[in-house]
Amino acid sequence: MPTRPFRFGVSVPAIGSRSAWQAKARQAEDLGYDVLQVPDHLGAPAPFPALVSAADATTTLRLGTLVLNTGFYRPALLARDIADTDLLTDGRLEVGLGAGHVEAEFRTAELPYPAPAERVDNLAHTVAELHRMFATPDQPPKVRRSPAPPLLLAGLGDRALRLAAREADIVGFPVMALTTPPGADPQRVLADRVAHVRAEAGARFGSLELNLFVAAVITTVTAEALTPVRRRAPNLTEDQVLRLPNLLAGPVPRIAETLHRYRETYGLSYFSVREDHMTDFAKVIAHLR
Repeated sequence: MPTRPFRFGVSVPAIGSRSAWQAKARQAEDLGYDVLQVPDHLGAPAPFPALVSAADATTTLRLGTLVLNTGFYRPALLARDIADTDLLTDGRLEVGLGAGHVEAEFRTAELPYPAPAERVDNLAHTVAELHRMFATPDQPPKVRRSPAPPLLLAGLGDRALRLAAREADIVGFPVMALTTPPGADPQRVLADRVAHVRAEAGARFGSLELNLFVAAVITTVTAEALTPVRRRAPNLTEDQVLRLPNLLAGPVPRIAETLHRYRETYGLSYFSVREDHMTDFAKVIAHLR
């Protein structure tokens, strides 16, 4: 598998005012980030208008969703939003999709909360319909844009990753803290998930970009700094927490070495961080470039 260049994204979950939002987008671009991403949760920004606004304030920054909850959308309506957002961002859009997992948000949206298998079925149906509509842009329902923007599919389960391996351009690995069994090595969990993607992708594995969502960046490791991470993973030991792939801990050069190792070992080359770690992680980006 050829070595891919690194790419870096930052997920920004709040807008504030128009000027504040656009200032965040410019800051991300100035700090060296390749992609500005928005999540899709009730209480977070409406993804598509937020990305169009960010595009107006930047020049090279790509704009992405990490990730849309496909349970909130119907494929034809989603294709329309994707096509016009891609148009209004001058082709800088990247579309991230997931099956959805927050039951309370489905209830608030007055939507049924399907079982996990049904949510993955819906994700697969949405992906198939998007592929079909973007492949035939002149047939009803017309999407007025072809080809489709790059597609990121995120998940950790076998079926979600099988779908991503076969249908996506980018495979996303979300936070593993809640899926790491007690006593297991989180690094081995990641290795297993990547191996599953490799097996399911077959010959197309070399064309896939692999994304890791980084939940925390801690450049000075202390018990206090680790407390928020430990709180989200109460069943893991401190050693397991420190070995979580989604936690980058240590001085900037050590974190840079870790990312090189992740690329060489697992093929991960695209890393996304939360906004609250944007400034610290920018030091790592500068070190790598």
